[in-house]
Amino acid sequence: MRFGYFDDTHREYVITTPKTPYPWINYLGSENFFALVSHRAGGYCFYRDARLRRLMRYRYNNVPTDVGGRYFYINDGGEVWNPSFAPTNTALDAFECRHGLGYTRITGERKGVRASLLMLVPQGHTAEIHQLSIKNESSETKNLKVFSLIEWCLWNAYDDMTNYQRNFSTGEVEIERNGATLYHKTEYRERRDHYAFYSVNADVAGYDTDRESFLGLYNEWGEPQVPAKGQSANSVASGWQPIASHGLDVKLAPGEEKTFVFTLGYVEVPRDQKWEKPGIINKKPAHELIAKFSKPEQVDAAMKALADHWSKLLSNYSIESGDEKLNRTVNIWNPYQCMVTFNMSRSASYFETGIGRGMGFRDSNQDLLGFVHLVPERARERIIDIASTQFPDGSAYHQYQPLTKRGNNDVGSGFNDDPLWLIFGVAAYIRETGDYKILDEQVPFDNDPKTAVPLFEHLKRSFHHVLNNLGPHGLPLIGRADWNDCLNLNCFSETPDESFQTTGNRVGRTAESVFIAGMFVGVAPDYAYLAEKKGFGDEAKKARAEAAKMTEVVLKDGWDGEWFLRAYDFFGKKVGSKENKESQIFIEPQGFCVMAGIGVEGGQAKKALDSVKERLDTKYGIVLNNPPYTEYHVELGEISSYPPGYKENAGIFCHNNPWVIIAETVIGRGDRAFEYWKKIAPAYLEEISEIHRLEPYVYAQMIAGKDAVRHGEAKNSWLTGTAAWNFVAVSHYLLGVRPDYEGLRVRPCLGGEVGKFTVTRKCRGAEYRIHVKNSGKGGAPKLVVDGKPVAGDLVPYAKPGSTVIVECEV
Repeated sequence: MRFGYFDDTHREYVITTPKTPYPWINYLGSENFFALVSHRAGGYCFYRDARLRRLMRYRYNNVPTDVGGRYFYINDGGEVWNPSFAPTNTALDAFECRHGLGYTRITGERKGVRASLLMLVPQGHTAEIHQLSIKNESSETKNLKVFSLIEWCLWNAYDDMTNYQRNFSTGEVEIERNGATLYHKTEYRERRDHYAFYSVNADVAGYDTDRESFLGLYNEWGEPQVPAKGQSANSVASGWQPIASHGLDVKLAPGEEKTFVFTLGYVEVPRDQKWEKPGIINKKPAHELIAKFSKPEQVDAAMKALADHWSKLLSNYSIESGDEKLNRTVNIWNPYQCMVTFNMSRSASYFETGIGRGMGFRDSNQDLLGFVHLVPERARERIIDIASTQFPDGSAYHQYQPLTKRGNNDVGSGFNDDPLWLIFGVAAYIRETGDYKILDEQVPFDNDPKTAVPLFEHLKRSFHHVLNNLGPHGLPLIGRADWNDCLNLNCFSETPDESFQTTGNRVGRTAESVFIAGMFVGVAPDYAYLAEKKGFGDEAKKARAEAAKMTEVVLKDGWDGEWFLRAYDFFGKKVGSKENKESQIFIEPQGFCVMAGIGVEGGQAKKALDSVKERLDTKYGIVLNNPPYTEYHVELGEISSYPPGYKENAGIFCHNNPWVIIAETVIGRGDRAFEYWKKIAPAYLEEISEIHRLEPYVYAQMIAGKDAVRHGEAKNSWLTGTAAWNFVAVSHYLLGVRPDYEGLRVRPCLGGEVGKFTVTRKCRGAEYRIHVKNSGKGGAPKLVVDGKPVAGDLVPYAKPGSTVIVECEV
């Protein structure tokens, strides 16, 4: 069942009912100011850090779902409704929500009144713009009472939801222009040098800044007393719960339309200029920001700039084929989601509260794989930020806060796959840009400038961290966990509420990870190449030797006969073996070990992937492990705490499905790879939205597996490494166009379903138009570059400004 449709021309997903199976959201902003907005106008905005600089209050896990956002109430002859349907839920004659790239437009109609709300964050500004257009489509004059509403968060979102004994007394506001501009200055009197405001470009009939006065103490959001009365209370907040609401009298003749621009802004003021006069905030920066969006024409210009911004980004990789679902995934929605994960990491979504997690070391390096071709200069900055949270021994903080860029001590380090992801990220950046100078960039450890060393030294310590932490079989020690944060082999938690990730009740150096071994072998060629580029020939030689040695160890002690083992536990027992009663096979090492080339020549790779097909594949994707755990195993940790079929316990983890997709292309099985890719690609799931439940335009982290009660139901959309890895899988391996150090590799491998297609790829200042005739047989491609045959699959990089025509037969 569909709840909308794709509008590829306008790069929008159009939702045609407010009653989707779950709130379907969008993200606004791509620099320092961000917002989440649902198809019912729910959500919130923040400056840089969703925990420390949140402007709007939002209640997670609330009843009803998705209450709190930017609302506009319209009183038409005593009936109150919202163009967003929520929160009054008054029946509408028509509803439409268009989620676009960096903006959302919601339109509702009722009894001859059409109201359209455009929401966007303009490029280069710290504000969320709400443009409300109201049109009288009836034959009678309409006298409407219109009320805006947002609720302020008292900045620190965690403190805002816990520290009521203080917070009920700190809220402060200022009112300007008779209520047309409402200022939120809570805690500005003391340590803060920032405030927020909500302004409208029109005279107002009234205002409110106190929630209780607007709603009524015992009323819900859908039954506010001010809109019901049709008159603002002109309330002034003093503590309790400050809000911002404008009251507008809107008279419309038949056919008449009026447009209002609301600016929800954030400004910072130098500490020596905080006050206009005692007790009165310095409003000059607010006035300047308001003036930039005081007219609809200025909003139109901001929308054009936003569209141009995305057109430029998306032009770096595009495809023309006969499969419109493939086209829209590669050209629009997958790279768009990759940019959102670049901005958010795993911090703020409708499943992540923005409070508990910051930017992940592993997460951000993986995300970089999907956005480096879009914003390479920002990828460079992100690499430096990530590397600066590393420790001298090569380990790293697992997370860091985006506002401070410092490591999160609450989580700490000890996730032994983390260091290798830095090599993955840096290698991807250099392949894209050719910027080897980044390796000489001085980067501190733990953000201590006195410890700064060249970035290459960080890579060296990352690589050697594995070699310095090997277990009894010569496999890498797992630490607190590897990529699978829920496989906690040193935790042994028997106490409720202990964190599986940060609790270590046993001390030992025995629990080993075959997955990290696959990573190590896979990243070693990049590390060795970069070492040689830096003139460290001996280090390169050592890296290749250690990778060869690790390959032998995996084939000897990490091979179970039909597939690769997952790990050895604290007691040296196998995990992910036919010897186990449950979870005999895991997806992660099958994908990563084959991606690394382990067992390709000896036949083990094919056996492993055949076992994936037989044991793990389902109609909705590949499950993580099989059979699932049915009881809690203290020696395995959180993975066994989930009911069968959910999350890491045999759920379909969309993040690691692309590893198997890529692995299938490594052994030349493009048809199976493309089959797997389509099973989890959102555009192909639109018809089963009532089962999948989440947005049909972005990936989810997890889909309930075959052992779950709700097989096929997705959770945790948007912020997931799934976005980057699936873009890598489809663009680099299925379509087969990927950057290497000396040129573009062109080697499509996706079976015969897509016959002819053209990829346009911009890289290092040149444009490559690659026309592919795909027989579906796979194998080595035949390339003709600018009319000349080229041996192999490498198209050398051309001079900036060049246009290169490539003909490929495969």
